[in-house]
Amino acid sequence: MKQAMKQAIKEATKQAMRKPAATVLVGVLATAFCCASLPARADDEAKIRALETRFAAAVNAKDIDGIMKAYVPGASLLVFDVIPPRQYVGADAYRKDWQGFLSTIKGPVKFEISDLGISTDRNLAYSHSIQHLAGTDANGRTIDLVVRVTDVYRKIKGRWLIEHEHISVPVDLDSGKPDLASKP
Repeated sequence: MKQAMKQAIKEATKQAMRKPAATVLVGVLATAFCCASLPARADDEAKIRALETRFAAAVNAKDIDGIMKAYVPGASLLVFDVIPPRQYVGADAYRKDWQGFLSTIKGPVKFEISDLGISTDRNLAYSHSIQHLAGTDANGRTIDLVVRVTDVYRKIKGRWLIEHEHISVPVDLDSGKPDLASKP
């Protein structure tokens, strides 16, 4: 498709040298070719923002099925979480991580995503965000975590899903302790 469009523009350019009306056509074709992906990218960004909104709602509801709807199913999911082990391979492994983590929180969860930046390109996209989770553990201790998250999305059958996720926290290199509050 792109090759055909380039060839059409090239041919129209040759004709434009001969006919003034063709000059207008070359401009129109070039503008259409260059800008054709802009509405799609804006739509893709909106779809990813909606996915992240649904994800946050599912975390707040402690809805494991809802949480996992944000991720690709099967073995292709790869997650680097702050909770050991070093990596989770596959949706089943990551589902167990979420189940274990959420089972330690008694009562409601307050989860929010901020500073969400998204870049899209056809069938691949990535985002970065700050994610904050607060609640109370089984012993009555306050849980208050702020993490940095980078997600890689793949568009599968018109639907954006997280294929790779990397969660991190800053670490004080002198003490070796994580900065779980992670303030700017």
